[in-house]
Amino acid sequence: MRLAELSERSGVSTATIKYYLREGLLPPGHRVSATTAEYGEDHLRRLRLVRALIQVGQVPVTTAREVLRHVDDDSLGRTIRLGAALWALPHGPEPDEGDEAVAAARREVDRLLAMLGWSTARELGALSPVHRSLVVAVATLIRLGYAWDAELMAPYAELMHQVAVRDLDFVETHPSEAEKVETAVAATVLFQPVLKALHQLAQEEESARRYGL
Repeated sequence: MRLAELSERSGVSTATIKYYLREGLLPPGHRVSATTAEYGEDHLRRLRLVRALIQVGQVPVTTAREVLRHVDDDSLGRTIRLGAALWALPHGPEPDEGDEAVAAARREVDRLLAMLGWSTARELGALSPVHRSLVVAVATLIRLGYAWDAELMAPYAELMHQVAVRDLDFVETHPSEAEKVETAVAATVLFQPVLKALHQLAQEEESARRYGL
């Protein structure tokens, strides 16, 4: 397809597509003349991912480029490839290692991972920005006087594991390796608001069931 058709099918203006091409967020099309290129379904799919990152996830262009670099690195295994892409996404503040609440939170998170048998998460530990974000969140709860420990977190973590199984089952429905990784990254950005809203709706429903309106 030509640029105009790619724009029409994706809902992205030609000017924005050209910007994504210049910034390396979209691979160049197949050149058919000095001024014309052809684009395929992979470009359409990539445009959806770029829009998810930038418009929904509010990811800066430089960060989106880094995420996509990992998505495209087929020298890596799928888990490392996906992990590297997700790690490149924006995360929360870094933990203050001099804070007693951070030390307590880290102990509880490590104890939680041991209880669950999540060996990969334990091995990666502080290397993972996701792990650090969890430590910061738990430290905040502890600092505010909430005794949030491994036992309290475990049932939530087990439910999140079920969500992860669903996520990867969906990823596996896509045929190519590139599509699998792209879908997993897009789902991370797009599904978070869905999960948050479902959580809040479930709380409302359970509250009404227990206490009435």
